[in-house]
Amino acid sequence: MSNPVSKLVSAPWLHDNLKSVKVLDCSWYLPFLNRNSREEFAKSHIPGARFFDIDEIKDFSKADLPHMLPLPEFFGASMDKFGISNDDHVVVYDTAGVGPACRVFWTLHAMGHDRVSVLDGGFPSWVAEKYEAEAGEPQVKSPGSEKYTAQPVSQLVCDYADVVGNIEELKVSGGTQGRQIVDARPNGRFTGKDPEFRPGLSSGHMPHAISVPFTEVTEASDPANPQVQKLKSPADIRRVFESRGVDLNRPIIASCGSGVTASVLYFALLNAGVSPHNLAVYDGSWTEYALNPYSEIIKDI
Repeated sequence: MSNPVSKLVSAPWLHDNLKSVKVLDCSWYLPFLNRNSREEFAKSHIPGARFFDIDEIKDFSKADLPHMLPLPEFFGASMDKFGISNDDHVVVYDTAGVGPACRVFWTLHAMGHDRVSVLDGGFPSWVAEKYEAEAGEPQVKSPGSEKYTAQPVSQLVCDYADVVGNIEELKVSGGTQGRQIVDARPNGRFTGKDPEFRPGLSSGHMPHAISVPFTEVTEASDPANPQVQKLKSPADIRRVFESRGVDLNRPIIASCGSGVTASVLYFALLNAGVSPHNLAVYDGSWTEYALNPYSEIIKDI
């Protein structure tokens, strides 16, 4: 990779470098929260930011799955509309602090775009610094006649067949062989004690999966601004995973409900020094797995 960039940037850094990067607001909310991220973006966002809608920039052929990775051509066309080129440094953020922006971070990585960073603390950190925000839709300048070309990195993406095959390898070896599966959902949904948000979808977990709720890798580091959730330090992230029995030297598949918070674990693990060659996200995650009647579901209740 040429001209590497930091995976995590602060609000002051972004403020000082705003004219040299392309910014994407990737805010997204679970449906039951009844919040409209696009409307909130129109009211207030970081100056010059474009809105990346993970429910629109996706694979529409998979109707049962909410926001699967888009096809490369569609992704490239979306980047063209944003005025983003293959060489641009992209900074992604959200209103959660470190949340849905990680899904877009992973999406860019999966499309071969490594020059991407996440704003630590997201839009709340920008607001806490009292930096200027703007409303409305930004004026987007075309990057030129050259079109964005996605270059998919297949090793970063797992599908249902990959996961089922890996589960068999874990079962045969007693968990010592195969890629570890880490699940970012809240522990109650992992154990089967609490229901899934999607009506009729079973909770529980895959055989040999390990529960690492995504909320465990972030923290409110400033008592004066508890709404600003930032990524924990690399050492603390490693302790979180190791305390749950995850071997950070072995390959890992990150899963969650629909592929969003799994990407938070992907991002956290990268920041903790885990090799990207050892990481992948299960794109369809629990929704795809549990919808399949042949899937083995474990409940710890």
